[in-house]
Amino acid sequence: MRSLLYIIAVILIIGWLLGEFAFHAGSIIYILLVLAIISFLLGIIRRGNV
Repeated sequence: MRSLLYIIAVILIIGWLLGEFAFHAGSIIYILLVLAIISFLLGIIRRGNV
């Protein structure tokens, strides 16, 4: 499950980078960035509890 969170976070960060620098998609890009950060934090928190 932890690796799935990292994969999702990486995909969201790539989407954020593409949107920010290539398409200028607006506020949706920041939502992707926040979701990616939350995924990384959940992975770190869950790894510490195991």
